This record gives sequence, structure tokens and C-alpha cells, in this order.
Amino acid sequence: MKLKDLLLFSWRKLWIVVVGGFVSITLHNLISWLLGVEEAFFFIIVIFVIPIYVLIAIVYNLIYFIRKR
Repeated sequence: MKLKDLLLFSWRKLWIVVVGGFVSITLHNLISWLLGVEEAFFFIIVIFVIPIYVLIAIVYNLIYFIRKR
């Protein structure tokens, strides 16, 4: 898979990011409630991984469309 395919935004990718964030938040809260233990994996996905991906994709899209002109 090319880098271009991963970073160019589409409505499908935007929904995957939104749903993935919601699922990660839900799983984090569910695991914390069921086990009584704070787990960090899904929390890190929501707090760090998704926002970093979105920022990198926004910058990539801006550069891509400016160069395309």
C-alpha cells in the first residue's frame, strides 16, 4: 500500500477514524469498569495515535493539493 493511499483523506477514512476513536473510548471504559483496572492501550490510541494521524494527514493533504495546482 502506498503512502498516498494511507494519508489522502476520503469520507470513508474520516468515518473509520471517528468510529475507531469512539470504539476505543468505549472499550477503554468497558475494560476499566469490568476489570477495575485502568488499561492504557485504547486510551493511548484515542489520545495520541488518532490525533497524530489526523494532523499528519491534514498536512499531507494540504501539501498534495497545493503541489497539484
